[in-house]
Parts: sequence; C-alpha cells; structure tokens
Amino acid sequence: MSGVLWNFTELMLRRGVATLTTLALAWFLTPEDFGLLAMMMVFLAFADVLVDAGFSQALIRKESVTQRELSTAFFANITIAVLAYLLLFFCAPYIALFYEQPELEPLIQVVGVAVFFNALAVVQQAILSRALKFRLQLQVTLPAAAVSGVIAIICAYSGLGVWALIVQVVSQSLLISLLYWWQRLWTPSLEFGRNEFRELFAFGGYLLLAQMTNVPFKNMYVIVIAKVYASAIAGLYFFAEKIRDLILNQLVNSVQKVTYPALSQVQSDSVKLKRGYRQIISVTTFIVFPVLILLAALVNNLFTLLLPATWFAAVPYLQLMCLAGLMNPLNAINLNILKVKGRSDLVFYLGMYKKTTAILIFIITYQYGITAIIVGQIVNSVLGYIPNSYYSKRLINYSVREQLADFIPTLLLAGIVGFCTWLIQSALNWPVLVELIILGSGAGLIYLTGAWLLNLSAFGHASRLVEMKLGRKNA
Repeated sequence: MSGVLWNFTELMLRRGVATLTTLALAWFLTPEDFGLLAMMMVFLAFADVLVDAGFSQALIRKESVTQRELSTAFFANITIAVLAYLLLFFCAPYIALFYEQPELEPLIQVVGVAVFFNALAVVQQAILSRALKFRLQLQVTLPAAAVSGVIAIICAYSGLGVWALIVQVVSQSLLISLLYWWQRLWTPSLEFGRNEFRELFAFGGYLLLAQMTNVPFKNMYVIVIAKVYASAIAGLYFFAEKIRDLILNQLVNSVQKVTYPALSQVQSDSVKLKRGYRQIISVTTFIVFPVLILLAALVNNLFTLLLPATWFAAVPYLQLMCLAGLMNPLNAINLNILKVKGRSDLVFYLGMYKKTTAILIFIITYQYGITAIIVGQIVNSVLGYIPNSYYSKRLINYSVREQLADFIPTLLLAGIVGFCTWLIQSALNWPVLVELIILGSGAGLIYLTGAWLLNLSAFGHASRLVEMKLGRKNA
C-alpha cells in the first residue's frame, strides 16, 4: 500500500503537470493540432510496445534476476528500438498519404526518435518496480514532465503550432532516460544470453502479442474518426480522452504497477492473493468511481473556467468517456491476477475476445456519430468484465458475486451523489468557480459521510490505510 501511494503520488504530480501543460497548450493550439498528434501517437505507441517486448513484465515477475538477464533485456530493447524507428521513418510518407495530411511525414520522422530514448530506460524502470522504489521514479519523471512542459509551452507561444507537441514528447523521453542513467541504478555488461532471451520471451511474448493487438484496437477510434470525419473532430475526441485518462490511468496504473511485483512474491498462496485483491478492488473503486462520476457532473464548469470556447464541443465526449472508464480498474485488476499466476496466454486470448466485441460494436456505432461510438465503449467495457472475472474465480476463487459485493455499493453511492450534483449544477446560475468549489467539496463530503453511515468495507480499508500512513509518519 505504501508503494501504491508513492506511485500514485508520482503519477498524480507528473500527470498533474501534464494536465496543466495540456490546458496551457490548448490556449495556443487548435483542435486540428491535437488531431495531428493523435494520428501520430497511434504509431508511436505501437513502436514502444515492440521495444519493450514484454521483457519488463517478465523481469518484474521473476523472484530473482541476474546481471546476464538484465543485460540481455537491455540490448534486445535497444536493437528493437533501432528497427522500430527505421520502420516509422520509412513508413511516414504512407501514413501521411493514408490520412491525406502531408505535414505528418516530417512530424512522424522526428517524434519517432522518442522510441530510442524510451528503450534506454526500460530495464531501469523494471529494476525500481521490482524493488517497489517508486519514490525514486518520482525524482525522475516529475522534473522531466515539468521541463518538457515548459519547453512545449514556450514553443507553442512562439507560434510553432503542432511542433510544440512534438518537442514535448521527444524532450520528455530524453530527459527521463538521462535522469535514470544519472542515478546509476545499474550498468549493463557486454553479454547476451540466448537461453535468458528465450526464458524472458516465453512469458513476455504473450504480453507482447496482447499489447501489439491492443494498440491498434485502443486507437482505432482515433484512426477512423480522423479518416472518416475531420482532424478537428479527432482532436476534440483525443483531447477529451486525454483529460479522462490523465485522471483515470494514474490510479489504475499505480495500483497495477505496484501490486503486480508485490503480489508476485506470494503467487503460490491463493488465499493471500484473494484477500489482497479484494482489498485492492474495494479501495481502488472507492476512489475511482466518485472521481470519474463527479468529473462527468462538473466538466461543463471546468471547461468554462479553464479553456477557450473552441474546446467546449468536447464536453459531452468527456462525460460519456468517464462512464465508459468506470470498469477500467476492475478489468485491469482482474488481468493482473492472470499475470501474477503466470497465465500470460489468457491475457492474450481474453484481449482478443474483448477486441473482437469492441470492433463489432464499433462497426455498428461509428456510422451514427461520435456519441454513439462512446456509448458503444460503455457497453463493451461491461462485456469485457465478464470473462476477466470468470478466470479470477478459476485461479484464486474470487467469484463474480464477491466482486460485485465489493464494488456495487460504492458505485451506487457515487452514482447517486454524482447525479444529484449534476442536477443542482444545472439549476444554479452562480459564478463558475463558486459552483465548482461548493459543489465539489460538498459532494465529496456527502460521499464520505454516506460511506461511513453505510459502513462500506471499502471505506474501512481506506481509513485503515490512512491511519497506517499517519502512524508511520508520526513514528
């Protein structure tokens, strides 16, 4: 839990800086600029998945690692990174032709350099994650996010347009890599083990396949929206998704990143795993559900206060995306159980099932507009939860009924508080900042009071966690 809090703090601060940077850039850039970035990020994400090749997850899961294994993973990452960049460089003209956006070609060829910088830090990140040293990661990622954000804002203010976003991506990757190496966590040796490579890839290979298929699946919405509609609409969709993910992913990723190496140490004890994951689901949903629901209720005021009018069309997109994201922590935690138990094959096969249903739903909904597309995402998130929870029952005897008992009361309470907040906000005509402060703080207080009165188990877990941290600090 201490690791979760440090990792959450790291992600909160880093993504908080990223949020402020995004909001600042929105005043100088257009939806079309963000649309171009969205088109590029699809291919950059695919290259990053290739570079990692599942090796980081394989290193984290092992009870002990050798210098030879770490060096093998490092040189494999570097080799793949060079190949991935060359692939991006020579495919850039065809990508620009596909989108009918000639300016994409030089943008992709420059932003692709970030892939190589990312590869230099893969092993260092895995080493810190294995040791649950997320405080050190904070010392790397926060300065990198802040400095790259300032550089991007200066570039945007100077009139560089979409190039400001490219500078941000590349400079942040470079700074993270430099700061990891500056800490001297580990030094590679000139050795490469074929047997070690096979062992790492035997586990990481399925995760690589799952992630490779996940990238085009996750970004298919942006790809099709940019192609079928317009870059401005794609930019609005991408901007709304980015704001939602800045809030959602920081907690979900921190829980996944910490609980995976921590609970891998007791992977043979299903009783401990079940008890740990029940607490994780309770506490995670207790925090995520009200945050997403209240964001959906108050997003109109937030946009009015913080952004120019050109971005207001993204408000309904973000509201629906928040509802679609409610199941994300549950799906992510259930997939973590599969990885801890060494069933990376199931991660891949379940991913293929969920992608198939998502594509079918997308084919039906895309012709009816962006709103229908996001509603389809809500439906798919619920359908994706069913097989995930089924295998949790099979592997650690964590049944669907028990999972529902752990999060449904929290969901109902957060939903009621959020709906009432939205109704009150719609009826009021106060200054925007006053509404945000009063309704936001009031809703949070009512939510916590309701959880206490209802004696929710999630509230008890969260309270004990806070008491434990305060006790350690006082001690």
